[in-house]
Amino acid sequence: MGDAFAGKVVIVTGAASLIGVEIIRQLLDAGASIAACDTDANAHHLTDLGWGERLLVIPGDVADDAYLSRVVDSAASSFGGVDMLVTAAAIFADPGVLATQEDWQRILDVNVVSVARLINLCAPHMKQRGGGSVVIVSSISGYRSQPGRVLYPTTKAALLGLSRNSAQALAPDRIRVNTVLPGIMWTPMMAGMDQKVQDALAAQIPFPKRLGTPADVAQLVAFLATVEPNFMSGQDFKIDGYQWVT
Repeated sequence: MGDAFAGKVVIVTGAASLIGVEIIRQLLDAGASIAACDTDANAHHLTDLGWGERLLVIPGDVADDAYLSRVVDSAASSFGGVDMLVTAAAIFADPGVLATQEDWQRILDVNVVSVARLINLCAPHMKQRGGGSVVIVSSISGYRSQPGRVLYPTTKAALLGLSRNSAQALAPDRIRVNTVLPGIMWTPMMAGMDQKVQDALAAQIPFPKRLGTPADVAQLVAFLATVEPNFMSGQDFKIDGYQWVT
């Protein structure tokens, strides 16, 4: 990507996740300045990477509206504005049909409401910069049911509607909103799996017969965040090795 993001300011949530870290690495390599958000328990991993002064780590809970306001204000005051937003924060725990109202409220606040609020808070800054880009990390679960799970796929489906409607609302301000939907991704938890199990998972992927990686997702996010695809907004992009073609 060269210096495609030189002078650009990006806010990334879920920044300490595997996908979040890879997104940050690629955007930093391309010249971006980044405000990285994750929980107090995880944010120190980002600080330990030693990625320099263009990375501002802001620990906190995305379900806290005051925290979200602080993130946007800190990004704008530290780097001069906000050009792009990448939302990857998510709760994965899912008690299914046994979920309580508290379970529902917590996952909705993190997985959906925080995204909507950040779009709202970032939009005026993006408008001041002549436009911007929002990339929402959803999941293929937003399209497909999952055995025993209800909350997580429901929130990921909600993000698709949020993306499309936000894209339409923000189009006059030259702010694009798109969604990426990762399929089966490799995680460190799989390292301890029997190789036959790993091979069986990979066999579900029509091409290229391997599990997805954080780098696969980050490359798509970086592309959508740049000014190049300026005719794309309100779109859903599956990144699943052709596993689910609809």
